[in-house]
Amino acid sequence: MKENRSDSKKTIKKIPGKKIVPKPPRFNIMWLYAIIILGLFVVQYLFSGNNAKTINYQKFETEMLKPGDVEKLVAYKNGDLYNVDVYIKKDRLDQKKYDDVKNKSSFNAAPAGPQYIFTSATYESFESKVMAAEKDLPADQRTPIISESRESPWAGWFMSFILPVLLLVGFWVFIMKRMGGGAGGGGGGQIFNIGKSKATLFDKESQVTITFNDVAGLEEAKQEVMEIVDFLKNPKKYTNLGGKIPKGALLIGSPGTGKTLMAKAVAGEAQVPFFSLSGSDFVEMFVGVGASRVRDLFKQAKDKAPCIIFIDEIDAIGRARGKNNIVGGNDERENTLNQLLVEMDGFGTDSGIIILAATNRPDVLDTALLRPGRFDRQISIDKPDLVGREQIFKVHLKPLKLADGVDAKKLSAQTPGFAGAEIANVCNEAALIAARRNKEAVDMQDFQDAVDRVIGGLEKKNKIISPEEKRIVAYHEAGHAIAGWFLEHADPLVKVSIVPRGVAALGYAQYLPKEQFLYTTEQLLDGMCMTLGGRVAEDLVFNKISTGAQNDLERITKLSYAMVTIYGMNDKVGNVSFNDTQGEYQFNKPYSEKTSEMIDIEVRNQIEKAYNRTKQLLTDKREGLEKLAEKLLEKEILFQSDLEEILGKRPFDNRTTYDEFVNGTPSEDEKVQPKEPIEHEGVVDHNIDLAENRSSQD
Repeated sequence: MKENRSDSKKTIKKIPGKKIVPKPPRFNIMWLYAIIILGLFVVQYLFSGNNAKTINYQKFETEMLKPGDVEKLVAYKNGDLYNVDVYIKKDRLDQKKYDDVKNKSSFNAAPAGPQYIFTSATYESFESKVMAAEKDLPADQRTPIISESRESPWAGWFMSFILPVLLLVGFWVFIMKRMGGGAGGGGGGQIFNIGKSKATLFDKESQVTITFNDVAGLEEAKQEVMEIVDFLKNPKKYTNLGGKIPKGALLIGSPGTGKTLMAKAVAGEAQVPFFSLSGSDFVEMFVGVGASRVRDLFKQAKDKAPCIIFIDEIDAIGRARGKNNIVGGNDERENTLNQLLVEMDGFGTDSGIIILAATNRPDVLDTALLRPGRFDRQISIDKPDLVGREQIFKVHLKPLKLADGVDAKKLSAQTPGFAGAEIANVCNEAALIAARRNKEAVDMQDFQDAVDRVIGGLEKKNKIISPEEKRIVAYHEAGHAIAGWFLEHADPLVKVSIVPRGVAALGYAQYLPKEQFLYTTEQLLDGMCMTLGGRVAEDLVFNKISTGAQNDLERITKLSYAMVTIYGMNDKVGNVSFNDTQGEYQFNKPYSEKTSEMIDIEVRNQIEKAYNRTKQLLTDKREGLEKLAEKLLEKEILFQSDLEEILGKRPFDNRTTYDEFVNGTPSEDEKVQPKEPIEHEGVVDHNIDLAENRSSQD
């Protein structure tokens, strides 16, 4: 087997990072305005009124007025009441009872204002009380009472109306000015920097530890991306030949195939600034913010060119324009996309900026975004094949403490259709299962249980099932097994179980499909018959059907409609395809009502033929069906070796991809000799298909 080519390559030596000196934050003018407004309130609080101590009239009369300590009284109206300021004679403030007001003054000096204050309902009542208290005193010794009018109509009107209006108008003008963004169009000029780009910058100081050596199973895609990195490092190598740097590369692939991981490797390998952000980072509730963030992003990138910009999940802003816009209003997302198109390839574009983007929905992207000049390369990152899965397993097995016998080759052959993220999940689940069992190392059994756990769900051995339900499930799964065993083009079954798993699965069967890209009509029809095996077995044995075949019926219905309307595998409908990849047929179908009726009839006829064929097969193999179901009820889990013991060797001499990959292709001499049945070591060698969801869960 070929080893990973990237393993033999020397790891690129990284430039040692310098000490990062954080730049002091720029002073925001908004803080100055906030300080001024706060200062106005503080000044109003400090200079409104005085620092006199509030007392009641009784204390004033008994302790201050009658002893003759009061110098004067100043009365003024305050709202509906009258306030009376009490001024104590300076020579009397030395008394102990006035210590509370004397200490308030600085340097033990007497305060300049009044020392005490009390309130009265009316001026007349206050005056009459004072005169009654001093009726026995001569007129020249009585306390003078001064009446003042401290109300300023202009001040009250200004504080209650004009000042709030001025503050509101000023603040509104300030907001509108900042929302305008200024002449430069950059996002930093907006209020609270709302239009500033949210991109994360990775440069020489902030090292990324992931390299291309950590990316396995994506050799072709890795080569494409490595050329871009090499161009940034050695531009003369390409410019001497007249080549130009590509504007951008679009990473396309299913979820979990390693698109973001590839971008992380680019950030780790390239010794240039790397801006990373998500497509949803441009989306905001304010109008114009998305376009402003695009402008600010490219403005920062031009300052640091040459550099790379990575936009993850670009379909958040890159959807085709003009669709689903029934109202006809202005779409904020379209404005963001328009600005992105202009920045990528417009009149003002500069070289030195490469755009990397990732999406798992290339069909919804705008055509203007996909053209050469913007995204020159569309790099497809598919699910890994056998060799790719083996390399990915080797990467994820490195940090695990493995027992003897763990083979990445076998694991890769047992996991067809698995993406890189799913393989990583399997390895992690295996480690957790081994830890739960208190093992010193992770063995092959743990990996097999982890694969079952990822595909079928959690095993529920304690789930209470009635004997009648268990018998129905056993015959259902036996029907799948019999149909798959005696149909030439059906995927060979290697494990069948009636142990409940997951949310609703009472039993499931596992198959090992061939790694192929093209399917013939015979292969699809055999697969349909195998899927119907469970329903047919229920009907044949119990003369009644259950809800357990819901998943099976759903799959064969989709398959049948695809055969008739997409693949052109029907004589009456003909060689036509109505595959709607661009979403153009949402409201108007590309065929008439008569054709639609014909499609429905042909689908029903096709499913009916498959049902009758499966029923005839199970009728002929009724004895094997009964034996297999009884064995399932006894052991609950059967493997391929058990099926060979009950049903005999499979009548078709074709080896599985798993067997060929693990044990090699037989030589000519070996082909002459009769082949021994393929023995599977129980749970250790069961096989699963995830891509096509061919595990029958009932």
